Amino acid sequence: MKQKKIIVCDAIHEKGFEILRTEKDIEVIDAVKVPKDELLKILGDCDVAITRSSTDVDEKFLNAATNLKAIVRAGVGVDNVDQEGCSRRGIIAMNVPTANTIAAVELTMAHMLGCARSFPNANNHLKLDRVWNREKWYGVELSEKRLGVIGFGNIGSRVAIRAKSFGMEIVAYDPYISASKVTDLGMTYTTNFDDILGCDFITIHTPKNKETTNMISHDEIAKMKDGVRLINCARGGLYNEEALVAGLKSGKIAFAGIDVFSKEPATNHPLLDLENVCVTPHLGANTLESQEKIAIQAAENAISAARGISYPNALNLPIKAEDMPASLKPYLELVQKMGFLAAQLNRSAIKSIRLELEGDIGEHGKSLLTFGIVGALKETNETTVNYVNAEFVAKEKGIESKFEVLGSTKKYKNKVTLILATDKDAVSISGTVFGEDEQRIVGINGFKFDFKPKGKMIIFKNNDVPGVIANIASILAKEGINIADFRLGRGAHQFAMAVILVDTDIDKKIIAELNKLETCVWVEYAVL
Repeated sequence: MKQKKIIVCDAIHEKGFEILRTEKDIEVIDAVKVPKDELLKILGDCDVAITRSSTDVDEKFLNAATNLKAIVRAGVGVDNVDQEGCSRRGIIAMNVPTANTIAAVELTMAHMLGCARSFPNANNHLKLDRVWNREKWYGVELSEKRLGVIGFGNIGSRVAIRAKSFGMEIVAYDPYISASKVTDLGMTYTTNFDDILGCDFITIHTPKNKETTNMISHDEIAKMKDGVRLINCARGGLYNEEALVAGLKSGKIAFAGIDVFSKEPATNHPLLDLENVCVTPHLGANTLESQEKIAIQAAENAISAARGISYPNALNLPIKAEDMPASLKPYLELVQKMGFLAAQLNRSAIKSIRLELEGDIGEHGKSLLTFGIVGALKETNETTVNYVNAEFVAKEKGIESKFEVLGSTKKYKNKVTLILATDKDAVSISGTVFGEDEQRIVGINGFKFDFKPKGKMIIFKNNDVPGVIANIASILAKEGINIADFRLGRGAHQFAMAVILVDTDIDKKIIAELNKLETCVWVEYAVL
């Protein structure tokens, strides 16, 4: 088995390296301390790159990375990734958007409290200047103040929930979400940006792009309440910094809490000269917990991408981001994994790939089918399959592909079933998503399950008689295989099916031993 090469260009938590090094089919290249000009010389044969803010994924980088299939930005921001350049070369650009969510949320709250009570200034006045002056540091309370939240995603929504617990009234602006996401929390949703400008506090939580850069500038600040307090722990440049400085100097803005700047490091910035500003050096993700989470997710996503299983949090999909509801992304990833799993359970020439869609997810049948085809063909196809050419490759191979919308589902909000037929047999896999992004496999060939589509797994169909589990456990124990999880599905006609998640690779010898069991109907090994 040819190893896939994953290069780590910037520092990540050691836990990420541990995950990468445990996989036998992955070769890890540690380029953390390699000078950036030297880095370009060793990118050529790498399959996936893990980067952070220190590495610019620009034209030079992409031209050097001639074999690259995917890039994982270990963090949220992708300002330094040329997504268009990636797309032109067929490289999937990915990020890790949720690992540092709580860290960013809590820093935002720290800045909000700092803006309300001038806490950093009062601390420095006493600790550094040794001046005891209580009268100088009168603040305001968060309670009963209006907080304008721009961007109501993973971070913005959680900031709003925490601010509401302080007794604040929340007004949210986000044209890309449904109003109910806000109103169901007892908050106010608005499509009128002036409603935000009329708030006592304003915090911004949007990505940085053409639409959002300088979205608050001189004109917007002029419309704000006198004494407004502004927070930015998202990306530098969302507030026009010249306008911000002018507003702070004039007193229009009473206080600002800033973690990010347009150009970093910002050691000589005009904002640093102002007393009514509390600043931090881009610490949004800097907690021990978030750094470990980021490294783990980046490593796991890089492995999935290297194997062609899935591309979690892909940013340059052939679907316009603005046309894609946030709820669709986990289903796209899920159905690709389902296709890959189905192809591993039915290893033969594929004749057809069909999707059955239940719930609102049926509106996106064509996109979901494309991802399902990519997943299914990764196991058997020698040529490069991607989201652009998937349907064409399937057609060239004589594979029929279609989807069917079945209407609503009784048990789940949405459900997708992938049926993969070969010249030998057919396999059916059903999946859904719980909450915002908790992917689950809920059915295989009519057997009910509930497990995450992740890891090394043995799929074992058997006659439903006593002693089967003990026999399986005995064989695995003899080979030193640890069972991480065991899920059992029972069906009609005296059959059962087990999904056994294991910690180590399973070789053909072990599968052969399991297949010899009298109760075994069939057994397969799959990796997701």
